[in-house]
Amino acid sequence: MEEIIQFINSGSFFLVAGHKEPDGDCVGSQLAMRSALLRLGKKAEVCSAGPFKRSELRNYADQFTATPEIPDGVSCKVIIIDCSGTDRTGDIQNLLKKFPCAVIDHHAAINYTPSTPNEPVYIDSNAPSCTLLIYRLIKALGLEITEEEASCLFFGLCTDTGFFRFLTEKDSGVLDTAAELIRRGANPKKINGLIYGGRSLNSRIMTGRILSRIESYFDGKLLLSYETLEDFNAFGLEGRDSEALNQSMLATEGIEATVIIRQECADSCTVSFRSLDKIDVAKIASNFGGGGHKNASGVTIKGGITFVKEKILEAFGDIYKYPQK
Repeated sequence: MEEIIQFINSGSFFLVAGHKEPDGDCVGSQLAMRSALLRLGKKAEVCSAGPFKRSELRNYADQFTATPEIPDGVSCKVIIIDCSGTDRTGDIQNLLKKFPCAVIDHHAAINYTPSTPNEPVYIDSNAPSCTLLIYRLIKALGLEITEEEASCLFFGLCTDTGFFRFLTEKDSGVLDTAAELIRRGANPKKINGLIYGGRSLNSRIMTGRILSRIESYFDGKLLLSYETLEDFNAFGLEGRDSEALNQSMLATEGIEATVIIRQECADSCTVSFRSLDKIDVAKIASNFGGGGHKNASGVTIKGGITFVKEKILEAFGDIYKYPQK
C-alpha cells in the first residue's frame, strides 16, 4: 500500500479505470477512489469501456467515460481497479497503456506486467471485494470516509459478497468494515433495493426461460443453461437478472457449480460460472482467457452455444474425471 500512496502523492491527474462489463464492486471502487483523489486536490476521471449491463448500475453509468480528455502538459497516471491490468479494460486499454499504471485488485491471479519498473500492484486475494482495499487505502491516505464514499463502498461490498451471504466465520472483519460504512452514512435498505429491486417484467419471463432449459451433468454436480441470440434480441440487457438465476441454480441439492451461456452476437458467447466451495471456477475461466473469483467468474468465447457448451463440458470433465451423465 505504501507504494500506491507514493504513486498517488506524486501525481496530479488520474484516470481511474476498471474492467469491461463492470459490476457493482468495480463501479463502487472506482467512484470512491475518484472521490478520495479529488479531496486530496488531484484531478481525476473514472473510465470504463462498458457496457453497463446490470440494472443496478443504470444510475451510475453517466459518470463514466470511454474517451477521457487529458489536459495538455499534464502528467497523467492510471489506477486500474478490480482487475489485473490494462488487458481486462476492453476498448480503452490502448489509451491506458500510454501512461504509468498502478493496479488495485482482489483476484487471485495477477498477470499484469508493468510497462515501466516500480509501478505498484496492491493485491489481497483474501479480500472478498475490491471496495475493502479502497476503504483501507482511503484511510491510509489520512482521509475520513465521506457519506458518498461509504455508499459507493457498501454497494460494491454487498455486490461481491451477495449481501454478505458468501462470507464465512473467518470474515468478521468484513462486517466490522460494513458497520463503519453504515455509521458513515451507507443505507443498507436502500442499497439492497438498488441491487435486487426494480427488475422488469421481461426479466421475470427471461429468468423463467433460462431456468426451464437447465441441463444436469456429472451426476447433478453441474447445472448448465443458456440464453439464445433470439432471447437477447427480444429482451435485451433489461431482461437480465443474473443474481436470481444464480441463487436458484446454486440452491439445488447436490450442486457444486453452475454455468450460464449467453449468445449476444452471431459469433461469440459470454459465459458466467458460479460455484460453492469445491470447484474453483476462476481456473476454468482462465483456460479460456477469462477470470474472476474462485466462486464467481466469467469469460467471452468465440462460437455459438453448442460449440461453447462442448468446450465448457470438456473443461469440467477434466475436473470430474469421468464421462458426462
